[in-house]
Amino acid sequence: MTAAPEQVDVLNTAREQVLERGVGLSEEQVLQVLRLPDSRIPELLELAHEVRMRWCGPEVEVEGIVSLKTGGCPEDCHFCSQSGQFPSPVRSAWLDIPGLVKAARQTAATGATEFCIVAAVRGPDKRLMSQVRDGIKAIREDGNEIQIACSLGMLSQEQVDELVDMGVHRYNHNLETARSHFPSVVTTHSWEERWETLRMVREAGMEVCCGGIIGMGETLEQRAEFAVQLAALEPDEVPLNFLIPNPGTPYENYPVVEGTEALRTVGAFRLALPRTILRFAGGRELTFGDLGAKQGMLGGINAIIVGNYLTNLGRPAQDDLDMLGELSMPIKELSKTL
Repeated sequence: MTAAPEQVDVLNTAREQVLERGVGLSEEQVLQVLRLPDSRIPELLELAHEVRMRWCGPEVEVEGIVSLKTGGCPEDCHFCSQSGQFPSPVRSAWLDIPGLVKAARQTAATGATEFCIVAAVRGPDKRLMSQVRDGIKAIREDGNEIQIACSLGMLSQEQVDELVDMGVHRYNHNLETARSHFPSVVTTHSWEERWETLRMVREAGMEVCCGGIIGMGETLEQRAEFAVQLAALEPDEVPLNFLIPNPGTPYENYPVVEGTEALRTVGAFRLALPRTILRFAGGRELTFGDLGAKQGMLGGINAIIVGNYLTNLGRPAQDDLDMLGELSMPIKELSKTL
């Protein structure tokens, strides 16, 4: 009778592979992490924190976001309350330039390193590109030198070049979920179209911000698939959102991701992406609560969105800044001036 092969513990492997050599976990290894029992979550988070400290350093990046154009989007992303195809209570609205300048000023005052201008569109038209250009010009004339990112949907090469010319340093375009699961989430455009925008952004010299949403009915196998697909993209930043079941969307009755499952996911993504900015984004308040948010910050997260999200309220920015203070985590921009 042949003896069964000895089971290799994935966290022991990760300590050598990820922590010592900086090589992210494979899809099969990420899946093993996602299947760890609750009793091993503290060990996972401790290792993920060590990885973050080794390969990213102690600083935390803080970002504020603002919606320049809200609602009325023609796409059918099933999680999104801004889709014009669903009976959600969100209606189309534009923010004027003075409002944009004020939001940027308030964001900079928190010590944030980045201000992201977001629009709910398939891709920008001439009016939107003109608004973004005028908005950035007004922010600079206000004396605000905060780094500016944009999230405006799918781009043409000409639009990519325009954003570079405006001085946009980072572009956000989330792949949202695994390639195999994407057709269940969005039917009006493809995962590959999103990937093409990200390719052009990278080649044009802008930093790439690309993440997704956990809890949209994907299997653990698809969650692991998503983590390694993101790693293959080599993004500068990965925003990690957790589904908020917004009223009026097809996902309004989906359950909120359990806190322990979410913490396992944070640890797994850190071990798959050891050198990437991993940002706490939408849904963390609902999924984690205050205690869970601290555990996540000590489990591999090294960036955070403060204030409100696009259509959902977040915690007061000062509460998050106080949390970072309690955890003795230096904020990147503030630490430059100390």
